[in-house]
Amino acid sequence: MRVLVTGGAGYLGSTLVPALLDGGKEVRVLDALLHGGRSLLGVWAHPSFEFVKGDVRDAVAVGGALDGVDAVVHLAAIVGDPACARQPDLARAVNRDASLSLLDAAENAGVARFIFASTCSNYGKMKDPNALVDETAELSPVSLYAETKVDVERAVLSGERPGAMCRTALRFATIFGVSPRMRFDLTVNEFTLKMLVEGELSVFGEQFWRPYVHVRDAARGIQAVLDAPAARVDRTVFNVGSTAQNHTKKQLVEMIARVAPDAIVRYVHRDEDPRDYRVSFDRIEKTLGYKTTRDVTAGIGEVAGLVRSRVLEDFDAPAYKN
Repeated sequence: MRVLVTGGAGYLGSTLVPALLDGGKEVRVLDALLHGGRSLLGVWAHPSFEFVKGDVRDAVAVGGALDGVDAVVHLAAIVGDPACARQPDLARAVNRDASLSLLDAAENAGVARFIFASTCSNYGKMKDPNALVDETAELSPVSLYAETKVDVERAVLSGERPGAMCRTALRFATIFGVSPRMRFDLTVNEFTLKMLVEGELSVFGEQFWRPYVHVRDAARGIQAVLDAPAARVDRTVFNVGSTAQNHTKKQLVEMIARVAPDAIVRYVHRDEDPRDYRVSFDRIEKTLGYKTTRDVTAGIGEVAGLVRSRVLEDFDAPAYKN
């Protein structure tokens, strides 16, 4: 199988690409290198790796990248609420318009499979804070980032020509852990860094829920869909994560305090939060036998070890943030 990974130099992509290569797949990456390309150096000399520098908004670059591929894993995006809010026109152009064009181009090119990276942020705020939401729940996006993801999901899961291309949408929990393209602006990674390095942290809305998934387990979710029979995953959406890894921000702080016991944490209580959701991940486990392998505690230890090692310096550098 030859797989095109858009955004393959990013946080999730740079973890996914070597995993796919190790699994015997040929991998082509299309990436504009918005955050640089160092994350791909580890796979550069692999005989089954190919790189195309290009923007997903460029129809010519996309057409060339699609040539001869069997599957597309579409990760390229302006990722996260802050980045999208900062550049809303760019976010719409990349996350929605370019994604819809890529979907059509892939089908016209005869690609067999298309996997779209979406987000659990699509659930927005739960109506019942004591219930778990699953893939059948009403979507209530409360940010531009989530709105663009919902728009593309609808196109992925419908399609005018059923059966022509296997289409799957994956709603990822909030990702954490160490990646070749490291990010320190994701909740678990950010909290761990600040409590260790700065010795203090301000937490807003400590009682609100989010699900979390390790970056390697997120990549494993994509692999599970690629390797599954098409009939099991076509026109289907899966939450990717673990039901056991739903946590409040306060619970995260309590776990991080084990490695940063002297950190001062200030809670700024909020009665309202635009996002508050606990998610069920039963569908992907029952359908594909998928289970996560790393929990938040393991991820905290991993990030703490990286921070303490001083392998990386200047943690505030733009390269580590979106």
